[in-house]
Amino acid sequence: MDIIVGVHEDLMLVQAVRELALEDFKGPGKPEHKSQEKFVWLREMASKLWLDTGDVKAADKVWSPELEGLTTNNTLVNQVVQTGAMDGLVVYASRKIKQARPDITLNDLVIELAFLINAKIALSLVQKFGARVSVELHPSLASDIPRSMAFARRYYEINPEYFFIKTPISPAGFVITRMLSQEGIAVNFTLGFSARQNYLAARFSKPRFVNVFFGRLNQMVEENGLGSPENVGEKAALASDEMVKNFRSSMLEISTQQIAASMHSGRQIATLAGVDVLTMPPKIAQEYLDLQIDRNDLIQRNWRDLEVNLNHERGIEADALSQLWEIGPQFVSFVEDAVRHAHQVETGDDLVELSRKHHVALFHDWSAEDRQKVQKKGKIPNVADWPGAPIDDLMTIAAIESFAKDQVELDSRIERLIAFE
Repeated sequence: MDIIVGVHEDLMLVQAVRELALEDFKGPGKPEHKSQEKFVWLREMASKLWLDTGDVKAADKVWSPELEGLTTNNTLVNQVVQTGAMDGLVVYASRKIKQARPDITLNDLVIELAFLINAKIALSLVQKFGARVSVELHPSLASDIPRSMAFARRYYEINPEYFFIKTPISPAGFVITRMLSQEGIAVNFTLGFSARQNYLAARFSKPRFVNVFFGRLNQMVEENGLGSPENVGEKAALASDEMVKNFRSSMLEISTQQIAASMHSGRQIATLAGVDVLTMPPKIAQEYLDLQIDRNDLIQRNWRDLEVNLNHERGIEADALSQLWEIGPQFVSFVEDAVRHAHQVETGDDLVELSRKHHVALFHDWSAEDRQKVQKKGKIPNVADWPGAPIDDLMTIAAIESFAKDQVELDSRIERLIAFE
């Protein structure tokens, strides 16, 4: 596929922003923190441990040698930005960027500054902890293949050893991630909610990591009155973890690892011990450390053994939720067809068309009005408002729109700061 060269690939602009990002960066740190026995237990079960934050001070409170990564996202970065911590950088960098590209539009300038802020926060985490950091693309790029590729490559060039590039699941996202993976760029394919989404991702796109935001699944079941939230998200995460491990053991070209994301309690960390990667907010990490447990309480659980109790009077079909953890032969046939004809799947629309050819309901047709309605409700949608929409795709769209809302707030602060520059 030909990549369109635009303002964000202008060599002078790219170099200027890269230099701004790396200005004052002293390289990966070597922190001295004491070991945490309960984290050691998780490492013994082959779980990598990450923190889910962009806040250096919050991370420092629970850091230990057993931790090796951090994840940021548009919401977490916005939380840092709204404190005013990046205001000086925005004004200073705005002038530098306009010197490199005097004709840059306000919209493009804001996108460049948002990219720079993400990179700066990530580099501050690398410098403090010597850890790998996942950096997220601007939500407006979720369906824009050329610009997603451009910004992903730029993140990678800033710090190829320590940056993982987060791309959101979307029809185009599967194509973007496949292309980046083929270039050797490590992708954290984010905002996944089901084993089947991650089956397609691992088999077709081959990212370094896939996710199940399992805590939001539990929250969705509870807030929609669909039954007991217990085990719903955990079942999906464990099923996806088993699937990617089976891929790794049977297919040499697949090295995808599973991330259990959206932790809501310390107890959930213990429940999911053994999943490839556990990423947790600092507060939840501390909750886990405070649990009254011993080593024998941590066991590798099987998703098939976890029971879920649904309230069928609310009209939710068992099959609607079982798609979060079960992968049927019809879905496998669709994925294998996508792999066989990958060279013809150049856009998100190509992938959607192929899924419909196989009668696989994976992608809902979301209009602009639909997305605005989802965004207004927040990251936990009202399932009854979207009959026929797959639960996993609905949750993914809600997550993307939630990030988009936070990004608008971040972008608006940038605009206010540079209004009179």
